[in-house]
Amino acid sequence: MQNWLQIPTDPAFVQNPYPAYDAARAIAPALHWPAYGMTAVFSNAMTSAILRDRRFGREPIKPVDAPAHLLPFYAIEAHSMLELEPPRHKRLRGLVLRAFTSRRIKELGPEIAALCDDLLDQIPQDAPFDLITSYATPIPVIIICRLLGVPESMADQLLSWSNDMVAMYQARRDRLIEEHAARAAAEFSDFLRGYIDEKRKAPADDLITKLIEAEEDGETLSTDELITTCILLLNAGHEATVHTIGNGVKTLLEQQTPRACLAPDHIDAAVEEILRFDPPLHVFTRICYEEVQMGRQTFQRGDEIALMLAAANRDEGVWEDANTFNPGRPVQTNTSFGGGIHFCVGAPLARLELQIAIPKLFKRFANLRITEPPKYANLYHFHGLERLMLQT
Repeated sequence: MQNWLQIPTDPAFVQNPYPAYDAARAIAPALHWPAYGMTAVFSNAMTSAILRDRRFGREPIKPVDAPAHLLPFYAIEAHSMLELEPPRHKRLRGLVLRAFTSRRIKELGPEIAALCDDLLDQIPQDAPFDLITSYATPIPVIIICRLLGVPESMADQLLSWSNDMVAMYQARRDRLIEEHAARAAAEFSDFLRGYIDEKRKAPADDLITKLIEAEEDGETLSTDELITTCILLLNAGHEATVHTIGNGVKTLLEQQTPRACLAPDHIDAAVEEILRFDPPLHVFTRICYEEVQMGRQTFQRGDEIALMLAAANRDEGVWEDANTFNPGRPVQTNTSFGGGIHFCVGAPLARLELQIAIPKLFKRFANLRITEPPKYANLYHFHGLERLMLQT
């Protein structure tokens, strides 16, 4: 198999990885990626197939042999439904979906809208502001805090723990990042353990209470599983939305996109195009559980595969003029939220937040403009801006 010699922390690649994806896909649907020591899949067809094929999964074949300094981090990962396969995955996901019903999410619409209005009221009218810190970050963090039943006053601390933990998945990971992640995992876990105890004594109408009740109704959901599930929901519940708001607003302004695409009858398609065109997560891995033949590619048991979600979203075989941002194009399923049994459980909430937050921003500030060149942060395989400086 031919090698793809791309360095994921290369500054030019971080700022614009799409030409590299296109060049790789033109060679073959899959190439060996020495930087990660795994096969990278670039075509939409193969990526989508693997996402839905039960011969591939997230749970390691052999237990992770974690070094001592990372034991607190992997103690959390050991109970994450993102890293598990059935039957444990099915049980955990089923419990979470009891709270993430379409009705419950729809009910959040007015609350999200009110929060957006409050944040927009605080944006200066006569000075540049950073969209990421003032608007994109608070919306999903505060909403997930409210869903979980965690005090909003803890939002900054929870965000700090979350950022330290998700840094473990970045290409720039080093020993210091690992130590920060382990400390954050321990502190986050200790906080939630105490908070779950309080919720047992004083139940409320929130996700933590619902998960506790499921445990007490005979489900075998342990306290450790409760803790990990809450951490996963917070970590995953804000990361995608923050980056997508930033990436989407940047694209809309740079492309001088007509604001008509943000009208109520067009916003769903616009959000899907934003997610397709510049998604927040570029790589999602799978492990092969048996020998699998796909086209000319053979995967062996134990192979770890990098599904290049953002590359799959720019596949000309699926989207005409795939490198062109076109919010009016017919909606076709993209890979930004994954697929199969690990499809993002929070995708409906993320979509709702985007469908409300982005139109509200442009309705409030009709003459919004970028005041300095946007720069993507060195976060790969996440893809989001360091900041987005705007002027009203």
